[in-house]
Amino acid sequence: MTKPDSYWLQPIGIVRSALQRREDAPLQGREGGPEAWVEIYPEFLAALEGIEANAEVLVLTWLHLARRDVIKVRPRRVATNPLLGVFATRSPDRPNPIGLHQATVLEVDGRRGVRLSPMEAVNGTPVIDIKPVQCPHSPGG
Repeated sequence: MTKPDSYWLQPIGIVRSALQRREDAPLQGREGGPEAWVEIYPEFLAALEGIEANAEVLVLTWLHLARRDVIKVRPRRVATNPLLGVFATRSPDRPNPIGLHQATVLEVDGRRGVRLSPMEAVNGTPVIDIKPVQCPHSPGG
């Protein structure tokens, strides 16, 4: 099988959070992730149209502080857990460190971005996409 050398991603914004270090972040947002702003770059602000407060969204991030050479980890960093391949875990350390964060929209500011909770991404994390959590009868599917 021939594999491509790389693909190009363009960040659409950046996380602004009280979490300053990777060690400060909970393993999952629902485990104490704070509110955070996803500041959207000006050329993408119009893409927020249709997102409203109380909506559930998936935020995809590029985990810029992650290690990309990790193939196996002990889940939840517990030494007694068996080593598993990173594709069987939610570890941020992986060949392509894409973060997936489910959050509730608290506020939409068409000049800045969206305020979300919970968000376990650290301050300065690049955002690569935002998608609605799809319900069976929701528009935009």
